[in-house]
Parts: sequence; structure tokens; C-alpha cells
Amino acid sequence: MAITGRGVRKDAIAILVLGLVAMWFHGSHSSAQTIQSPEWGKRAALIEPNSEMAVAYLDGKIYVVGGYPSTRVSVDTVQVYDTKSDTWSLTTPYPTTINHSSAVGLDGILYVIGGQTNAGGRRTKSLYTSAVYAFDPRTKKWTPRTPMPTARSAMAHGVIDGKIYVAGGRPPRGRDFAAYDPKTDKWTVLPDLPTPRNHMAAAAIDGKLYVAGGRFGGGFRSKITAVLEVYDPINNKWSARRPMSYERSGNNGIAVNGCFHTFGGEHPTASPTGVFPHHEVYNPKTDRWTRLPDMPFPVHGVTGLVYLNGWIHLPGGGTRMGGSSGSTLHQVVRPKMKCG
Repeated sequence: MAITGRGVRKDAIAILVLGLVAMWFHGSHSSAQTIQSPEWGKRAALIEPNSEMAVAYLDGKIYVVGGYPSTRVSVDTVQVYDTKSDTWSLTTPYPTTINHSSAVGLDGILYVIGGQTNAGGRRTKSLYTSAVYAFDPRTKKWTPRTPMPTARSAMAHGVIDGKIYVAGGRPPRGRDFAAYDPKTDKWTVLPDLPTPRNHMAAAAIDGKLYVAGGRFGGGFRSKITAVLEVYDPINNKWSARRPMSYERSGNNGIAVNGCFHTFGGEHPTASPTGVFPHHEVYNPKTDRWTRLPDMPFPVHGVTGLVYLNGWIHLPGGGTRMGGSSGSTLHQVVRPKMKCG
């Protein structure tokens, strides 16, 4: 069959377009695979199953403070992971039973802030605590420090220039925001968190605090949000950024390579177990979120993560919606995405 010059031109254009599309798809697909293929693994399981606990790093060890197992009975247990030997041990218990607190390791001391002494989310205001305790691993003793200005539970936190910034909390403390200076043992009350919430993720990047997601009410069935708000200590103001792609609460977060990684969460909309498997990453430079491959084991109910030797450690967490599924899981992921 004869082909006219016009037909040849049309065929050539079609082939060129298809080639460009193929090149684009191949290039995008390859790039996406480079970004979206973090390596997941496991480490030694926790000694005791746990959720709604605080996690922090200090001098080569990961501390898991308080929380509760599937019984929903709050504990004072402090589990310690030795990253060199891949083993867990127990150290001096926390001074009270505690859950939904925040923990931070700074300058050789572990600080545990706020939380509540028993389980429950909607009728437990009297159980919220403003207590701050400092743990010295050399003496293995807990020492009381200046309490928070208000008693709070299920907050989010980040460290900027040696100060611990603590945002939000269960109602009626959803807007509370204050910073603790361990060197002076003093708190400074800061501008309210614009969107009052609790059970959210937070991370400090380039001198700013990013707070993502969360819930408005005290219980896990309450309305959830995808909001992302950023606090800048220099101008002492909050501003809004692009929300997460999915509304989530009970999610956790950490900053790695300039990126804000967020994991998991819970809500009845997260079928079939009520736990989100999401691993979603925010790039502050582009104001964009990227959905990465799901967590192998979706969890919620952990405050704080640890990045060490190229791996993000995600110990424990609830595997079903609510507080009756604390696990001994110890998942790790090696992130490849870089922001900036």
C-alpha cells in the first residue's frame, strides 16, 4: 500500500510523540522508583508490647517510655534498645504510670514531658499531667524539673537550638504551645497553635517546627485533619503550608535529609483495621507531599521516632484502631529521599 508524504509526516510525528511519552514515562518511573523505594526491615522486638508511648534517642540507645499494652493499663516501664547489640533491656521505671507523653534526649539527659497517668481520651482531664522529669543514664535516676505551664496529653514536639517546643494536646489544650529550655529549666509560652488538635506528627527542619495532621476531639473517632502548620521562632509566628494528601491522626513523624517523614495513624475511615499504612513525606523546599510505599505493618500511637545510622526506627505501636493492640514490633526503614 502506497504511503503519501503527508502520511509519512503523520506517522513520523506519531512515532516522535510516542517516543517522547515513553522517554518521559521511563524517566519519571525510574525517578519515582529511586525516591519511592525505601528499604524496610526489622530489629529486635520490644520486651513488652506497647502503644501510646514516647520514643527518644540518647547516646547510642533508644528509650521507650510508658504507654500501655492491649490491656489499656498504663505502665511506668522504660525499655532501652542498644543499637550496637540489637538488644532491649529495662531501666529505672518512670516515677508514675504514663502514656501519651513526649520524650527528648539532649546533652546526655532524657527529658519526658506531660502525658497522662491512665488510659482514656474524653473524660480524663484530671489525669493529664504537666510534669517534666529528667533521666540521667549514668545514675539511672529520675529528677523532677519545672512543669509545663499547662497539663497536656497527646502533644507533638520538636527541638530547635537546644529548646524543646511542645504543641497542642487533648481538649481543652489543643492550642497550647510552649518551649522548654533545659539549660535554664524554664518554660516560655508561645503563640497558640492555629488549628487546635492532638495526636499529630511534628518535626523540626531548618530552624522551624512543622506540625501535621491530628484530631480535634479526645477520642479516636473524632474528626481528623490533614492540616500542616509551621512555626518560625525568628518572627514568632505560625503559617499554613500544603496539607497532607490524607487526613490522619495518631500519626508519627521525623525529619531526615531535610524531609518530613510521616507514618501511620488511626481512624474508622482507615479500613480494614482502622490503622493507616501511609508513609508520606513533605518537602519544605517545594511545599509538596510524596506518598511512598506503605508500611509493612501499619501502626499508630507512638510519639517520636529515631534516625540512626541511616535507618528510621519505629518501635511498638497499636496495630488496630484504639488502645487495645499494643505490639512488640520494631520496624526500621532506610529512607532515600532528599529534600532541598
